[in-house]
Amino acid sequence: MVMRKLELPLSKTQKVRYERAIDRLQSLSSTANSDASVIVTDTIPVNHDDAFLKGHGTSEVDGELLATVCGVVERVDKLVYVRTLRARYKPEVGDIVVGRVIEVAQKRWRVELNFTQDGVLMLSSMNMPDGIQRRRTSVDELNMRNIFVENDVVCAEVRNFQYDGSLQLHARSQKYGKLEKGQLLKVDPYLVKRSKQHFHYIESLGIDLIIGYNGFIWVGEHVEVRDPMMIDDQKDDEMISPSTKNTGKEQIHTPLETRQNICRIGNAIRVLSNLGFTMTLEVITETVNLSNSKNIDIHDMLGSEFHVVVAENETKRRREKRKK
Repeated sequence: MVMRKLELPLSKTQKVRYERAIDRLQSLSSTANSDASVIVTDTIPVNHDDAFLKGHGTSEVDGELLATVCGVVERVDKLVYVRTLRARYKPEVGDIVVGRVIEVAQKRWRVELNFTQDGVLMLSSMNMPDGIQRRRTSVDELNMRNIFVENDVVCAEVRNFQYDGSLQLHARSQKYGKLEKGQLLKVDPYLVKRSKQHFHYIESLGIDLIIGYNGFIWVGEHVEVRDPMMIDDQKDDEMISPSTKNTGKEQIHTPLETRQNICRIGNAIRVLSNLGFTMTLEVITETVNLSNSKNIDIHDMLGSEFHVVVAENETKRRREKRKK
């Protein structure tokens, strides 16, 4: 386990507490997996009696498997490879990503994805506002800026790779598309582990959390994913009843409590990123609950004391998890 050096002013007491928490975390990590973190030329223990496959960051020298990069050893069935730390995002087909639109071009949007190449979202690869599956026309192309413009935050899925190395995205599901009323945060991609679920709804706070594989994390006001048929029915009702339409205009602004929850979750993610902890829903919500239980204001969460408290709490959480 590789810990980051905390670049914050610490008092002598805070420094001692922080170093003690980091030492305990490293001892817990080494006990659970002795070859978890490696540097160049470190030997990776493998069972030579069973067949194994050499993956990225490994090389066999004199019958021993050595690491050629610094990182964490990962094992998938018989494949052994080293996942490099602080590396840029390495995309795979099917990844859930969050990005920012940087250009509106002909029949496509270019999206920044924290990758060496920009992503490309074609007009034909996303749902139209009316929700009807149909062939795109020249009118749709002229109205592209009514869908996304520069600096809009979008969520999409990696469809495939283009010949020039860029990513082709698609957003055909209702859960993809433009993200509004929230914060976009950036963390190192290696802090995001691949899991089955990257769309989270924190019901107690009324917040949507999208943890992108590419290290971009969205924290925003909860939005109900509605079926296109229901949207059409609602439009018909609004045409019949003007009072309903006026009511909708009054709810444009995000409530103060929701905005505070967004900022609190955002600061919790920033603290975890500074400490180099993995971004999971469990760790993020526990950090938010810890700040509430300690009566720490939102702006004080970025201070030195809360960083030390989070490190100590993570040590306690992992120790209890091991006992189970």
